Amino acid sequence: MIDLYYWPTPNGHKVTLLLEELGLPYQIKPVNIGAGDQFKPEFLAISPNNKMPALVDHQPADGGAPQSVFESGAILLYLAEKTGRFLPSDARGRVAVLEWLFWQMAGLGPMSGQMGHFNVYAPEQIPYAIERYNNEVRRLHGVMDKRLADSAFLGGDDYSIADMASYPWIGAYDKLPVDFAAFPHLKRWHEAIAARPATQRAYALRQQVNPDAGKPLSEEERKHLFGQR
Repeated sequence: MIDLYYWPTPNGHKVTLLLEELGLPYQIKPVNIGAGDQFKPEFLAISPNNKMPALVDHQPADGGAPQSVFESGAILLYLAEKTGRFLPSDARGRVAVLEWLFWQMAGLGPMSGQMGHFNVYAPEQIPYAIERYNNEVRRLHGVMDKRLADSAFLGGDDYSIADMASYPWIGAYDKLPVDFAAFPHLKRWHEAIAARPATQRAYALRQQVNPDAGKPLSEEERKHLFGQR
């Protein structure tokens, strides 16, 4: 059994996408980041950066004590290596998937998050920040579109953890729709992943775990989410 410390955010969705594809038994341990659960000592013991997702694998491959893993990219890599799925075994294929996995971790995720913050959550509109992150995310969408013009998926011909890492950050904010007309290959890729049964199961968890998803944040939630505590 795997304990998944989760809240339905783009980074949380990455891991449920993979777990649903793998069919591994797991149970969700909700981490209500609006209520400050990420700062509880028991969570910090497995995720010292007070960020979710994190997991505890009670049946690690080495047969030893339960293995905890934090950071979404590390979790995807851990599970792919454990199961031998969604990460190529040949050296060149593995490199391609890891390139795009780390591209997401260093670029698409953080830049999309900042775009969302300054457009949707910031208490005041800062035109420079809005323009800066809107332009950078659009550039990154262009990078993806160019790659996907020549490849079915980011890592190559097959669906992989690189795709699962990036998918939740495409259209993560309802108020900031992706310009799919400008990026048709990105649109094709996004639709293909959305149609997968495992994707639909993963995203069904959103309302189950957080029925208030999509509602305006309270002041208390803002304090917990945006570093005021």
